[in-house]
Amino acid sequence: MNAIQRLDATFSALSDPTRRAILARLAAGDASVAELAHPFDMSQPAVSKHLKVLERAGLISRGRDAQRRLSRIEGGPLEDAFDWLRDYRRFWERSYERLDALLEELKAEGNRHERAKRRKGKQR
Repeated sequence: MNAIQRLDATFSALSDPTRRAILARLAAGDASVAELAHPFDMSQPAVSKHLKVLERAGLISRGRDAQRRLSRIEGGPLEDAFDWLRDYRRFWERSYERLDALLEELKAEGNRHERAKRRKGKQR
């Protein structure tokens, strides 16, 4: 899978609120399917389907701990998504800085215009 496909898989996996909640839970530590299914009104097989999507996207890994199969969050794909979003954040920050500069310029121009009007009014 190339970088673009990985990013697509990450955002696709993150588009579902249940999968985001599962990731939030896994951020606190590894968990079994039963532990992950507990707060949701869904079966363990349904949660397993969500886990497979997260695993295919590389957002989690799954392993065994004695008798339990645990899921663990993986940070790499989230870091890639963060890096991609950071580039757009820089774009918007620069855009807002240019807008702020333009507004300051228009404000200064308006102030100059008001002062000129007042001076004309005093001269009459």
